[in-house]
Amino acid sequence: MPLSEQEQRLLDEMERHLYRNDADFVSTTGDRRGRPSYRSIALGSLVVLIGIGALVAAVMIQQPVVGVVGFVVMLGGVLLAMQPSKHSAEPAGDKSKAQKTPRDGANFMDKMNNRWDRRQENER
Repeated sequence: MPLSEQEQRLLDEMERHLYRNDADFVSTTGDRRGRPSYRSIALGSLVVLIGIGALVAAVMIQQPVVGVVGFVVMLGGVLLAMQPSKHSAEPAGDKSKAQKTPRDGANFMDKMNNRWDRRQENER
C-alpha cells in the first residue's frame, strides 16, 4: 500500500532528523573499536604461553609469587591479543567522496548503509 503525500513528507522529515542526529552522534563518539591485528594476536598468544609456563613453574617450585606474576603476564597477553590495530580504524570524519561499491560477499546491512549514504549525498 503506497504512502500518502503527508505520510511520505513525514517519513522524509524523520529520516533527515534521524540522519542529522546520528551524524552528530558518530562525530562526537567516533569509532574506537577496530579489528585486532594478526601481529598483536600472535604476540599476545606468545605472552599467554609464557605466563602459563611461569604458572606451571610456580607450582613446581612452590612459589606463589611466581604464580601471581605468571597470572599477570597471562592477563597482559590476553589484553595484548585483544588490542585493536592502529591502522584498521579510520577517524570518523575522514570519509572520502568516492563511495565503495558493495562487494558480492558484503552483508545486507553494509549494502543498506551504502544505499543510504548515496541517497543522502544525492539530496544535498
